[in-house]
Amino acid sequence: MSSILSHIKKSPVSHLLMTITFFMSGIILNIIQGSLYYFLRPLCKFAYRKLNYYLCYSLYSQLVFLAEWWSGSDLIVYSDSDNFQKYFGREHGYLIMNHTYEIDWLIGWIFCDRVGVLGNCKAYAKKSIQYLPTMGWAWKFSESVFLERNYEKDKDMIGRQVAEIAQYPDPMFLLLFAEGTRFTEDKHKASLIFAKDKGLPLLKRHLTPRTKGFISSLSQLRGRVPAIYNIELCFDTKDSVKPTVMNLLLGRPVTGHMYIERVPLDDVPEDEEKASLWLRDLYNKKDQLMDSFLTHGDWFTSSGVPKVEGKRLSRRPYSLLNMVAWAVVTLIPMVYMLIRLLTSGSTFYVSIGILTIFVFFFVLYQLIGQTKISKSSSYGKATPSTPDKREAEVNDKSL
Repeated sequence: MSSILSHIKKSPVSHLLMTITFFMSGIILNIIQGSLYYFLRPLCKFAYRKLNYYLCYSLYSQLVFLAEWWSGSDLIVYSDSDNFQKYFGREHGYLIMNHTYEIDWLIGWIFCDRVGVLGNCKAYAKKSIQYLPTMGWAWKFSESVFLERNYEKDKDMIGRQVAEIAQYPDPMFLLLFAEGTRFTEDKHKASLIFAKDKGLPLLKRHLTPRTKGFISSLSQLRGRVPAIYNIELCFDTKDSVKPTVMNLLLGRPVTGHMYIERVPLDDVPEDEEKASLWLRDLYNKKDQLMDSFLTHGDWFTSSGVPKVEGKRLSRRPYSLLNMVAWAVVTLIPMVYMLIRLLTSGSTFYVSIGILTIFVFFFVLYQLIGQTKISKSSSYGKATPSTPDKREAEVNDKSL
């Protein structure tokens, strides 16, 4: 039986069917979201946000299904037990996470699903993403923060959007990748050159964080979002399966190890310069945590961080049930249509059927390609969002 399942998971036909399900269901959900966004939201934001939670969950959980049900991947969470029981999934949170792997965001979604916040996950994203069907449109209608990567243009948008989503009626997580892009060796070299030139701390396992988006968000978060969640994710270096979307699609499981520290937002200084130093100190701590894990296979051996026990959170059935429901709704008519086209005997209709299949495969591999680390943005160049001279002088004084 296991060999049959393994063959099914590796089959291009299975990948095609999942792509059809995800794309077609995404378009349907986007249409519903758009209708509610333009007709219900102006009348009642509360009702819109309540309904949109389930629409977003229905789309996002299909990717969670890919990770935890299709590939069998899992997550071990290391966090203070009392904080976990009292706060996780019960409050708004501002998540600051390392950006190291192709699937760090997806493993983060597994965590969000298991604490019941997946449908209210928000993020900072490039402005162009909002024009992409399925995920881009879903993020647009869920009021994520879209940026142009130009601080002078973005600072007002950050303030407005963060203020909006901080008013959500149910627990909401806003994710910040403060490094701005995924870690690669080339980007790390550029980051070290930049940090040395500016007199900033030299990080071994992370890129120098960009602080301006963080600073612009703080004033809108205070009084509305009670805590920052410092999240560090690693995978065991001895694991033969690399944490990539392609491996998940092929049914190969990985296990993420996630350290989570809850920090009351009141602990972050209100002064901008001191808040910038606070974020850099946080990244020094994150760097020590990751170095300890990658060197010793443990978060705590050389990081100086107090040890907490890891725990596996219970897997919820909803992502599986949601995927099965959408597969029935989308695959029956689509497969029927494709069979009719391919067996029609008409060169024209057969060509349409083949072209349709080709388009869905193209969509699949484009989506996979967008997750690859090699596709991530540039780093290390001076831009309006990189730390300025004044910020560097502040850090010089702290060294």
